[in-house]
Amino acid sequence: MAFKIKFWGVRGSIACPTPRHIAFGGNTSCIEVSMGGQRVILDAGTGMRELGHWFLNKNVKDATMLLTHTHWDHINGFPFFSPAFRKDRTFTIMAGHLNERGGVQKILAGQMSQPTFPVPLDMMGSKLEFEDFTSGDTFNLGKGIKVITTPLNHPDGATGYRIEYRGKAMCYITDTEHVIGKPDEKVLEIIEGADLVIYDSTYTDTEFPNRIGWGHSTWEEGVRLCQSANVKTLAIFHHDPDHEDLFMEQLERLARTTWSGAVVAREHMRFNLL
Repeated sequence: MAFKIKFWGVRGSIACPTPRHIAFGGNTSCIEVSMGGQRVILDAGTGMRELGHWFLNKNVKDATMLLTHTHWDHINGFPFFSPAFRKDRTFTIMAGHLNERGGVQKILAGQMSQPTFPVPLDMMGSKLEFEDFTSGDTFNLGKGIKVITTPLNHPDGATGYRIEYRGKAMCYITDTEHVIGKPDEKVLEIIEGADLVIYDSTYTDTEFPNRIGWGHSTWEEGVRLCQSANVKTLAIFHHDPDHEDLFMEQLERLARTTWSGAVVAREHMRFNLL
């Protein structure tokens, strides 16, 4: 048995395909989780395109996609997800913030509509199943996989996830904005005792006061939360496009000095919790 996590996109806001972003990666949010013979996809940013090629190579026939929210950097890889155009594939797409906005299918269809995109959603040949829930719900994906959700503090709403399997837990907490000096109790509750927390670390504490209201957090807040919640490992994630490799290397050294449990996420980084 395994409980594997692989990062296909770690950047926030907009993809950065430049030589100055190679070391950590320029694709936006997309993470693959494999456990119990099932695959879960966390977000559908530009990293999803490469994930799709990998799925075709490995003949992966089905997966569940859990979206934190539907800002462009978290969904604009979906139209380029090659397996979704294959008739013998099935994908379940879930979101917890769109019940009052027509549901996740409506939003993804709107993204893939003229005049902004030439190929409509209904031209995807795979079986697509859409499910809307309410952030805060708990549900099971079968084979002992439990998903706990919580609302996050982000413009237009977002959902944080905790996935539990065979006594291990990983959390995906992005995009979210903290309040200085006031830890988010909902985040603390959902990450308590987790083996891995992937946290929105777009800014530094120094940058944050000039970014209040933008819906993001800092790597230092991630450390504080994880230390308070007895988390084993923090993956610093959702890197600012302006944080190029040199900056990220310095941040990585500082983070490791601050707390030995902190790592900086890079494209193709892997974890196995079992």
